[in-house]
Amino acid sequence: MITETIGKRIKELRIQNTGLSQEKFANEISMDRTYFAGVENGKRNISILNLEKIINGLNISFAEFFKTMED
Repeated sequence: MITETIGKRIKELRIQNTGLSQEKFANEISMDRTYFAGVENGKRNISILNLEKIINGLNISFAEFFKTMED
């Protein structure tokens, strides 16, 4: 499912790029921690605006985010 694939990619990049916990990263990007946890766990259908907020917090481009995603 696409929500799980995106969530897994976000988690991977959060750990790799920031080393922050879910809670600290969510605070950094002004996002509710429980919402962010739901996104990472593939349980939320994230909007493109919230995805942009996360990608900006990871300091990467949309192209880089989607570059290595696999189904």
